[in-house]
Amino acid sequence: MPGRVVIVTDSTASLPDDLVQSHGIVVVPLDVIIGSESLQEGPEASQRTVAEALRTFQPVSTSRPAPETFAATYEQAAADGAVAVVSVHLSAEVSGTYDSAVLGAAQVDLPVTVVDSRQVGLATGFAAVSAAEAAAVGGDAEQVAAAARARAAAASSYFYVDTLEHLRRGGRIGAAAALLGTALAVKPLLTVADGRVEPLEKVRTAARALARIEELACQAAGDGAVDVAVQHLGAQERARALAERLRGRLPRAEQVLLREVSAVIGAHVGPGMVAVTVAPRR
Repeated sequence: MPGRVVIVTDSTASLPDDLVQSHGIVVVPLDVIIGSESLQEGPEASQRTVAEALRTFQPVSTSRPAPETFAATYEQAAADGAVAVVSVHLSAEVSGTYDSAVLGAAQVDLPVTVVDSRQVGLATGFAAVSAAEAAAVGGDAEQVAAAARARAAAASSYFYVDTLEHLRRGGRIGAAAALLGTALAVKPLLTVADGRVEPLEKVRTAARALARIEELACQAAGDGAVDVAVQHLGAQERARALAERLRGRLPRAEQVLLREVSAVIGAHVGPGMVAVTVAPRR
């Protein structure tokens, strides 16, 4: 860490511990609120905790980190010898985390560049990894931030949810779109477009939805080198099968990660969600 640019991200990036540790990335957790209890994402609030709460109709919401939490994180980086911080976060269109990081950055003397990835999940995570790789070869803060933005802009995310109701409740998708999906009894496919969660297509069954996501992921990957992530909430077998099929169809995939979605994102998509992120390598 001493003498280099340090990368900070948030827990919704869903990065595996080995990637976090090998790249020296600092992860700031968001909070999950179940009933009247506020829990920090991680051991306190796991994906299983959130899925069970949603299945039993307990009130579940989420909360961004306080600006003071980000300020303390940046100050610690400075104390450890960082010359600058690049802080990479999920889309400001779906969370106040980016704004909180900006407010935190204003409280410290260390140069901090806050990047709105305009993405969610491992699309943000891969952007943070690209930033860390740029920092590791001596990139300055501007170059490191540019690497994060470019990786995020190139990424594609597609996901299937059993119902749009959880996204509607959290204000992440319009009531009209949610109602339409429910009324027609269809299985909605969603994507992230310009930082927002948007309906993409409608299919009649979960099997068709997953097959369509597989095709979209292969189209997004093309013939280039990519990183791929399959994420889910309470849908391990579906996700594992999809990951195996993608490994077989994408020989230039550097890695195909299989991960549960973060507890915070899980609170908004609900059990049964399966997502694929394709992030081309530069």
